Amino acid sequence: MQIEVLIDVKTILGEGPIWDVQEQRLYWIDSFGCRVFRCTAAGGEVRAWDVPAKIGSMALRKNGGAVLSLANGFHFLDFDSGEVTLIVDPEPGNVHTRINDGKVDKMGRFIAGSMDTTESGPIGALYRLDPDLSVHTLDDKIICSNGPCWSPDGSIFYFADSWSGEIWKYDYDLAHGTVSNRQTFVTLDTSTGGAADGSTVDAEGFLWNAQVYDGKVIRYAPDGSVDRVIQMPVKKVTSVNIGGPNMDILYVTSMAKPPLPRFPEDGVLRGSLFAIHGLGIRGIEEPRFAG
Repeated sequence: MQIEVLIDVKTILGEGPIWDVQEQRLYWIDSFGCRVFRCTAAGGEVRAWDVPAKIGSMALRKNGGAVLSLANGFHFLDFDSGEVTLIVDPEPGNVHTRINDGKVDKMGRFIAGSMDTTESGPIGALYRLDPDLSVHTLDDKIICSNGPCWSPDGSIFYFADSWSGEIWKYDYDLAHGTVSNRQTFVTLDTSTGGAADGSTVDAEGFLWNAQVYDGKVIRYAPDGSVDRVIQMPVKKVTSVNIGGPNMDILYVTSMAKPPLPRFPEDGVLRGSLFAIHGLGIRGIEEPRFAG
């Protein structure tokens, strides 16, 4: 195994790496820097787009461009013009929340949740943005939405409220995009101050989770047992995705500056984008939003 600093861009709050098989490019975001980034698998040809508000996540669209979860709702981004267009704000007028982590299911729906900006109260919710651009609430009473992803067949939806100390799993109805039967998938060891952040699932159905403030990436088996622990060179790792030409590189984002004073500082590599090679795994292609 080799951990490489792919790009040292010092993202304030790096998040949401997404490998696009079609373009053979990696996308990621700086949530507080209000930017979307793109590069090659080797970290070349870096491009960035500015967005008008804090960004929680992004996904590519089948028809080009991207769908974004910004602090003030769902938006489209046109890569050619840089124009950002509001789709809908599911929490209009609520200055205490922002839309955070999100991903696309196998049917082309964008699932993203909101969070309390002080990360203290259960005032967030989990939403589904359909291809017809309608919004539906899937769950509520969430402090900080993170880590949405699915089992390889799409029948299990994984999700974390970071400060619950757990990663949950739901039964997922692919035909209708609904969740049910929420259960605890894993309970984290939070004794060292860590919390569940972004996740991805590999081709074997194992879940990879970035444990922010604890500097670990952990691979969990489908039964919830710990399969592998990777100690990262920074504490504030934020999210993961598997990509590269052979779909075998684990990309890991991190943050340069904690969002709240109670969170720890970090070393010189804070805010870097990392690539981990030699893990012997393969990823699953990320679907595009159908709207």
